Amino acid sequence: MEYYDLKICGLTRQLPIVPLGPKLKIASFNLLGDGELVEKVAEELEKKLKKEKFDYLVGPEVKVVPLVQVLAKKLNKPRYVILRKNIMGYMTRPVTNKSKPTLVLNGPDAEILRGKKVVIIDDVVSTGRTIRVVQEMMKIIGAEVVSAVAVIKQGEKEEEIEVPFFFLGVLPLFRG
Repeated sequence: MEYYDLKICGLTRQLPIVPLGPKLKIASFNLLGDGELVEKVAEELEKKLKKEKFDYLVGPEVKVVPLVQVLAKKLNKPRYVILRKNIMGYMTRPVTNKSKPTLVLNGPDAEILRGKKVVIIDDVVSTGRTIRVVQEMMKIIGAEVVSAVAVIKQGEKEEEIEVPFFFLGVLPLFRG
């Protein structure tokens, strides 16, 4: 197997290069289970987000969850919200979006976010589609997105994100 050495926040991680199609491969980045990396990334993002005026962190499930939790603690935000990919049995009055990917917000979480300022947190951004869908959800429920952040920007494509967007590291796409 081939690997890509990612250097980020003073750490190095060997990422497996995996195929997405016959002529495209990516270095697979995953925060889950890497507490050291989550902590270092959260420290760097905390420095950038301390200047932002916002009420809540929001993010899509699942790989970004440990980062959102650690970051919320560092920023003294006792509550954060994770959007799910499916309606879950515990949800009441779930809110869904119209576009793909489909995301779901529990009704009580939607009420908490209504009228509030939020920052979107994601692990990897390639096209910006997931961030745009989270923005769509925030518009549906009446929350204002003030910025979006990611650990990694993957590929050369310029994202079409309507709010200030920053990231900590870059991963190339492997073609051919």
